[in-house]
Amino acid sequence: MINFNRRTRVFVSKEPTDMRASYDTLFSKAKGVLNQDPLSGHLFVFINAKRTSIKCLYWDGTGLVLICKRLNKGTFSRINPLFKGEVVLTPAEFALFFEGASFERRFIDSPKEKRFPVSQELPQREISI
Repeated sequence: MINFNRRTRVFVSKEPTDMRASYDTLFSKAKGVLNQDPLSGHLFVFINAKRTSIKCLYWDGTGLVLICKRLNKGTFSRINPLFKGEVVLTPAEFALFFEGASFERRFIDSPKEKRFPVSQELPQREISI
C-alpha cells in the first residue's frame, strides 16, 4: 500500500515515455530527465504519447514499486511541454489526475501554497458562549 503525506511530491515527466519501459529505464529517466533522486520517496509519473497509459515509479523504503494504468476510454490530461518549470503535483492533484480528471487549466488556476514561519502562531479566535 502506498501512503502519501503532504511532503510527498509527484513529479511528472513532460516527455512521452514508451510503456514497455520498466524499473531500470524509469529509474534512469527520473534521474536524467527529471533531475531527481528516485530513492527519495517521491512519486514519478510517466505518460505515453497517446496519453492513454501511465506508469508511476515509487520507492517505499524496501524496493521500487511500479504502478501502471491504462484508461478504457478517454485520455489523461495534457501536460504542457512548454511549461518552464518542473511539473509537480500534490497527492490530491495526482489522485484526480490518476482518475482521468482534466488539468488543462491547472497551471493557471492552482493557488500558491501559503507557508507560515515556524515560530509564528496562527491567530486564535475567541469563542463566546
